[in-house]
Amino acid sequence: MNSSVLTTVAATGFTVAFFHAAIPTHWLPFVLTGRARGWSRAKTLAVTKHIPLTNHPNNIAVSKDGKRVYAAIVSGAGAVDVIDTTTLTRVKSIRTEGGIHNVYVTPDGKSVVAGSIPGKKVQVIDQKTEEILWSVPTDDGVRPMAFETNADGSTKRIFVQLSNFNGFITIDFATHQVVDRMKLPEVSAAEKVTEGLQGSPSHGIGVTPDGKTLCVLSKMNTRMYFFSMPDLKLLGETKVGHHPDWLTFHPDSTRVYVANAGSNSVSVIDIAGRKELMQIPVGQVPKRNSTAVLP
Repeated sequence: MNSSVLTTVAATGFTVAFFHAAIPTHWLPFVLTGRARGWSRAKTLAVTKHIPLTNHPNNIAVSKDGKRVYAAIVSGAGAVDVIDTTTLTRVKSIRTEGGIHNVYVTPDGKSVVAGSIPGKKVQVIDQKTEEILWSVPTDDGVRPMAFETNADGSTKRIFVQLSNFNGFITIDFATHQVVDRMKLPEVSAAEKVTEGLQGSPSHGIGVTPDGKTLCVLSKMNTRMYFFSMPDLKLLGETKVGHHPDWLTFHPDSTRVYVANAGSNSVSVIDIAGRKELMQIPVGQVPKRNSTAVLP
């Protein structure tokens, strides 16, 4: 594995965790619009403006054309605030049913998907009209999500992790129905983690860039599980660090990197071999991570 790639993953994980912790109530440091506005690296690394939001944000997503940023408003009644990256202003606030924990843009860029923990609901927003199209109630609070696409690139299924469930559910994007509920394997009582789960025994899920494998983390089991796509057959598992929370993929689908909040490390996982290769020490409590491809 190229050492520069590993360094990039570690640095990126720390940076994302830092900014997530540093975002003050009601404001969003708008560093992420640098690419969309063509800023130099020096300018991108500086905060150029603070944009007021309707309430406290938890996460953000960027439209595929870079013209919109969607902020998940977790406090109050809940909303998805819409930021125009050209004017650097909030142009709309989409009221949701319950505070929004995470927000995503689907791979085809046509929908914005918001998940609410208190509202126990997945809400799908049309990216063009920025209005809610449909929603699906869930048994418990909505945590991380991942997406499967059809051959034409449109969204086929949403894989959703829930509060207090060590597994995930599957939502059919065409029918707007929950069509599957997958519980992860049990581990021995000696291995099972029950403390510090924050109501989310399974947290961190993603589909490999080649669309062949669904990777699912379990904080309770201290493991990553691998499912084949599209049949969702369990292929295997590997142990990772303590309290794994988030994951990100190498673009060629050979590696997945896991942020271990309880181990202060990032696990490097060989996807084909389904095994942990190493753990990279990072800063305190790493969480949201992302893969950066640098020139």
